[in-house]
Parts: sequence; C-alpha cells; structure tokens
Amino acid sequence: MEKKIINQVFDEERALYHLENGEVEDCTFAGPKDGESALKEARNVRLLNCSFSLRYPLWHAKGYTLLHSSMDEKTRAPIWYAENGEIQDCTIHGVKCLRECQNTTLRQCKVVSPEFGWRCRNVHIIDCDMESEYFLFECENVDIERLKMRGKYSFQYIRNMKIRDSVLDTKDAFWHSENVTVENSVVKGEYLGWFSKGLTLINCKIIGTQPLCYCENLKLINCTMEGTDLSFEYSDVEADIQGDILSVKNPRSGKIVADSVGEIIHEDPVMECTGEVILRNKE
Repeated sequence: MEKKIINQVFDEERALYHLENGEVEDCTFAGPKDGESALKEARNVRLLNCSFSLRYPLWHAKGYTLLHSSMDEKTRAPIWYAENGEIQDCTIHGVKCLRECQNTTLRQCKVVSPEFGWRCRNVHIIDCDMESEYFLFECENVDIERLKMRGKYSFQYIRNMKIRDSVLDTKDAFWHSENVTVENSVVKGEYLGWFSKGLTLINCKIIGTQPLCYCENLKLINCTMEGTDLSFEYSDVEADIQGDILSVKNPRSGKIVADSVGEIIHEDPVMECTGEVILRNKE
C-alpha cells in the first residue's frame, strides 16, 4: 500500500529513512534541527512540490521521481549513489548534485550545481538549462537533447555520449573524452576537445581559440568555425568546414577541407605531421 505524506515539515536526521512505496507532496525539508539524509535508502517514492534545504536528501535511493520541486544552496550533494531516477521541472542549486548514480533522466530542469553529475552511468538530459564546472566528469552512456549549458571543464573523461540541438558555452570541454557525437549544436569555448578519441561534430558551430588538438579519430562534418586559431595541432582528423578557419597548425594526419584558411602553420613539429589542408575552391 502506498503511503502518502502531505504538507509536512521535516528537519530531523533521516526523517523519512527507507521510505518505501510512498508519495510525498507539498512538504518542506528544513528547520533548526538541521538533519541530514532525509530520504536515504528510499524505495519507489514520488516527491511532488517539495522544497529542500538540508544536505544529502536522496542518497542510495532506488526508484524515485522528483517533480516540480526545488533544492536550494544548502541542499549540498543531494543525490548520490541513487538508481532509476526521474527528475522533472525542478530547480536545483545544491553543489555536487548527482554522484555515482545510474539510470537518471532530467527534463525541463534549471540547475546551478558545480561538479554536477560525476561518475554517473546512463544519464538522459532533455530541455534543461544547466550551469556547472566539471560537468558530467567521468560519466558513461549519456544522451542529451536541447541543453543550454555554461561552465568550465565540462564532459572530461566522458565515454559514449550523444548531444543534439544544444548550446554549450564551456572551455576545456571534452578533454580525454571517448566516443562522443555532437550534432546541430553550438560549442563555444577555448581549447575544445584536446586528447579526445572518437569525437565527431556534425552540423556544429565551433567558437574559440586552439580547438581540437592531440585528437585521435576526430571527424567534423559540415561544421563552421569562428575565432579558431591554431586548430588541429597533432590531431588525426577528417574535417569538412564551411567557411574560414583562422589558422591550422601541424595536423598529424588526415585531411581538412575548408573554403579558406587564414594561415597554415608548419612549425617545429615534435612528431611526423602529414595532415593535408585543402581549400575547396582550389581543389
């Protein structure tokens, strides 16, 4: 039988510990007792229109739905080691939200959470606005649609990810990533994708200095580049660029095709560099 908890205030330590098959509606988790871990080890719970202002509320939860709820700055590290979570239409400001979680979907959420989503698996993000540093560090199996993202050092050491129809304003993104595809998106930020393996960009706009260096199996299909000087240094690359590239430096192998290139630099390579730069109107 489902237990319903409506319009209550909880501030005790582990106030609803190991709640099973419950619905929590219009409840507030805050107060002078400043208790932690309110819903730790919860099983199959639905949280609706709730407000959180205490630490670690959903650690080790399995089977949870969080709807139309808020987590303020005091809700530190709110969801760790959790499985099978649905988070929709929520505002999250707690630092380090999601850590080592599995099977998590976020829809229509607004998130400001440094170190969001570390070492998670099977993450689906849809129609969200997110601000974070070290966003999705060391995650696996990630699918993203229509994300607006801001913050430094995102998607580092990530494996197996697809991003579509998104705007990413982030420096040092995709470092050491593996098997990542980005489609129909804007990627803005310095030093994009260094040391990546299997990074593919399709119909993307790439903005920022020194992108895509030291890459293996790098592919760009029908992309544009803006402010991209010293591109592709020591990368194995196949690229089709519409428009101009400010400069290309020492591509290790492959072929870069563009309408124009401001400067092609072959300068003091530390390894053999055989990459070709071809101007489309001179083929």
